[in-house]
Amino acid sequence: MTDLPPQSAPPAAPPDNRVRVAWTIAVAADFAQIVALPFFAEGALSPFNAVLDVAVGFALIRLLGWHWAFLPSFIAELLPGIDLIPTWSAAVLLATRSESPSAPAEKIEIKDVTPPKPRLDAGPPES
Repeated sequence: MTDLPPQSAPPAAPPDNRVRVAWTIAVAADFAQIVALPFFAEGALSPFNAVLDVAVGFALIRLLGWHWAFLPSFIAELLPGIDLIPTWSAAVLLATRSESPSAPAEKIEIKDVTPPKPRLDAGPPES
């Protein structure tokens, strides 16, 4: 029977305090961009909006680790008018939700079902 490499465990969930901080940052950034829309519109503070989005994206990745939801959120934040949608909050929701919070992972046993190798005989048996 062959030895199979151990399966890697799923990434550990971030600690609760990091999740709370990430939620606070995301909601605050979305709130600021919605409330201050006239200031963040294509005008003098537009570069501040871009800096805010880069800082929020960096902070969320540092707090929660990389998640695919951060990339579309970052791209959406760079498009004019999309700032009215709370994309950072949605990204944190997707990054922190769990598939099955209370169910422990099942241990799967893998059996070797490879057929045996044929024997190679030197020829007919001698008599």
